Amino acid sequence: MEDILDKVDGKKEEAPEFTDIKQPKKGASKRMNPVKDVMSGNVLVRGYLVKHVPYIILLVVLAILYITNRYKNEKIAIEEQQLKEEMKNLRSESITTAAELMRISRQSEVVNLVKERGMELEESTTPPKIIENK
Repeated sequence: MEDILDKVDGKKEEAPEFTDIKQPKKGASKRMNPVKDVMSGNVLVRGYLVKHVPYIILLVVLAILYITNRYKNEKIAIEEQQLKEEMKNLRSESITTAAELMRISRQSEVVNLVKERGMELEESTTPPKIIENK
């Protein structure tokens, strides 16, 4: 009589000694190899991946921003190095020009340049007078 009631309810009690044996899942037989899933595109339609699409998009955007920022900073560093090198060269040129100007502006050099160019100027032999304001 119990067998008939169990069949009507749709429940069938299992013997206690067989309860710890796991039955294969129904979906497990349909499961494909992960490589086949990726190659066939089935991995894109699974619920797990579809559920995490916003996070994947966020990670891709952050990766693109990181790469862009890295290239921009490298470009700025290269430009900074070039400007430092140019500044070093201009500073040495400035020092050289200032030294040349000091050499040319000495009184003895001025006298020599005047004589070389044939200008009829003479050097003053009397020292300048100091005018005091009272």
